[in-house]
Amino acid sequence: MDLDQLVVAATEARTRAYAPYSRFRMGAAVLMSNDNVVTGTLVENVSLGLAMCAERVALFATVDAGSQPVALAVVSPRTDGTVTYPCGACLQVALELGGPEIVVVAATTDGVIEHSTVGELLPHGPRKA
Repeated sequence: MDLDQLVVAATEARTRAYAPYSRFRMGAAVLMSNDNVVTGTLVENVSLGLAMCAERVALFATVDAGSQPVALAVVSPRTDGTVTYPCGACLQVALELGGPEIVVVAATTDGVIEHSTVGELLPHGPRKA
């Protein structure tokens, strides 16, 4: 699967977001080392601490699927006029589950796509020994 197809999967996941409070619909898709893809969507809750980012939903699904993440794509509206990348908590989960070389693809709803790696976005994140 190429990264453009991963963005398509994240875009489809975004349509299922449960975001009645923020209205900030976000979807994610993770390409795993076995070439399968899992998706995730933002799930909000009136008790804010119980909400879950789309990225973590998808990343956690890789554990259940028995494979490591190799690429993560997110699709959402812009934040402050710029492409929205995963938050620090999501990057930390990606670092733990797949390492600093995971490719991160951040796409906007109007078609802008940027690439980075977890290691570039979280250069000093705590790593397992």
